[in-house]
Amino acid sequence: MEKQYSILLYYCYADIQDYEAYREEHHLFCVENNLRGRIIISPEGLNGTVSGLKEDCEKYMAYVHSDTRFADTEFKVETHDKMAFAKLHVRVKPEIVHSSLRHINPRQKTGTYVEPNEFKEILKNQPEDTVILDVRSDYEHSVGRFKNALTLDIENFRDFPEKVKEIEGLRNKKVITYCTGGIKCEKASAYLLEQGFENVYQLHGGIIKYGIEAGGEDFEGKCYVFDNRITADVNSVNPSVISKCYVTGVLTDRMVNCANPTCNAHIPMSEEAGWLMDGCCSEECRQSPERRPYDGTGYYQKNTNHYNPLKGVKREPAKID
Repeated sequence: MEKQYSILLYYCYADIQDYEAYREEHHLFCVENNLRGRIIISPEGLNGTVSGLKEDCEKYMAYVHSDTRFADTEFKVETHDKMAFAKLHVRVKPEIVHSSLRHINPRQKTGTYVEPNEFKEILKNQPEDTVILDVRSDYEHSVGRFKNALTLDIENFRDFPEKVKEIEGLRNKKVITYCTGGIKCEKASAYLLEQGFENVYQLHGGIIKYGIEAGGEDFEGKCYVFDNRITADVNSVNPSVISKCYVTGVLTDRMVNCANPTCNAHIPMSEEAGWLMDGCCSEECRQSPERRPYDGTGYYQKNTNHYNPLKGVKREPAKID
């Protein structure tokens, strides 16, 4: 049966001076066209993941493109059998991706684009002088990453500049950055250039576009996504599973958010462990009075009250006999 819904992933760096008013207009359009998702509007541009019926998503793309500020926005379009979001959120924020690089304007400086099919050939026969750099967070690359990719131990993208100090030995290499949809690479690659790296490139459109246009070959595992799916299939050529259940250690590409909202850890967890642990990463979280009901998906709205007493505390995973 043909899938009736689309999921749109996009970003556009552009000057938005009337961002508060535009948020109201943008939100109203989404409501009137039955769209759900997460959209960020900031003085530096747009960033969003939107889901809806195919025809409604077509209207949305036409709406965005009709504004000359966003005429060159590139949408990554995937099909799905249902809505990928429970709600619609259109928010104003200082940046379209949270970073510590507000001074960088990708319209003025960014790494050179590498198209998906060219990137596929690089993966097949990676030259010794070329490094594939994953600029995503730990929980993202733990469930899926490109073959031979260099990953960084970062909890949030804003930690990226500090981690660059650890890869200064790569200054003479050709560095190709990648992320989910390309947005983080725009600033990450620009920052590398700013720090004296000379041969800096980025995978155009990120992992999602690579899956759509190049079959996802040599992407190992699944891609962490920021909607109800949590992870998405990318590789239709030589797929594999690389992540292990946080509780049992068995191979699984199933990701959950811990059911304890003050923890909310993003972890791989098998279906069996999910039910036995009520969706929690540890017995400590399982006993929390704030634990959310587990429905088998492990997806919840992210904790936004900025209170996390477990942050920085190492929790021992429960063991299932």
